Amino acid sequence: MVSLMVLVLMAVFCFSASAYASWMGLDVNATDLMARFNPPSETNLLGTDEIGRDVLLRLMYGGQVSLTIGVLATAFGCAIGVTVGVLAGYLGGRADSFLMRATDCMIALPLVPLLVILAAIDLGKLGLPPEIVQSPSVSFWRIVIIISLVDWTTIARVVRAGTLTIAHQDYVLAARVSGGRAPYMIGIHVLPNVATPIIVAATLTIGRVILLESTLSFLGVGVMPPTPTWGNMLNNAQELASTAPMLAVYPGLLIFLTVITFNFLGDGLRVAFDPRSQQR
Repeated sequence: MVSLMVLVLMAVFCFSASAYASWMGLDVNATDLMARFNPPSETNLLGTDEIGRDVLLRLMYGGQVSLTIGVLATAFGCAIGVTVGVLAGYLGGRADSFLMRATDCMIALPLVPLLVILAAIDLGKLGLPPEIVQSPSVSFWRIVIIISLVDWTTIARVVRAGTLTIAHQDYVLAARVSGGRAPYMIGIHVLPNVATPIIVAATLTIGRVILLESTLSFLGVGVMPPTPTWGNMLNNAQELASTAPMLAVYPGLLIFLTVITFNFLGDGLRVAFDPRSQQR
């Protein structure tokens, strides 16, 4: 419950950026070289960065991007993982072997180098117009799609294990004998009974996805500036660690707090949903 409250406060903090910007009369991308590295003040509560932008406002907008990528990439990855896991567990046989070997191959790939390679692909060489390639929304959705395409394996294994257990229960076998088709069996009997482990795994995955996005942005292949994210704010601050260390501390602390809170929430949900758990 504490973790959930912290996440709610974090979401309110990040998604009130527009209201805060209007209230303070600030622009997230407005630069002022005469106001570089200003200390905290009534106008800039956390000071300004290396080109005079408001640090607090960029942290708020950066949190919007990071949290949205975490939720969307996890949702798309869950869709892939649930599909693979349910089909493998319900169909069994060769379908199960093929899908699980494909999952094993994906697990065997080094995740971060693979993401860096995929994120570094020049979309312009694929025939897309320059105005589309340089669009912030394309940069955002590219990271969402890339992460979701490679980070679904944990969900797939969890769903497969649950499906194997449910598919051999007496009531499922009785429904199958009564003429229930596969889509009906999966939608009515299988998925509702594996929803709990999916929720727990998805909660844990969100934190990992936020960390992956921050890693890609820190390496310079994530969401492209001037769109702020916590990762590219860390990237910008790495050369200023000796002169303005707080520019790295603020985004790093928010990344740490968000990821560890999602992990605590996932562990708490796992304990709460486990009927055999003694930790009530």
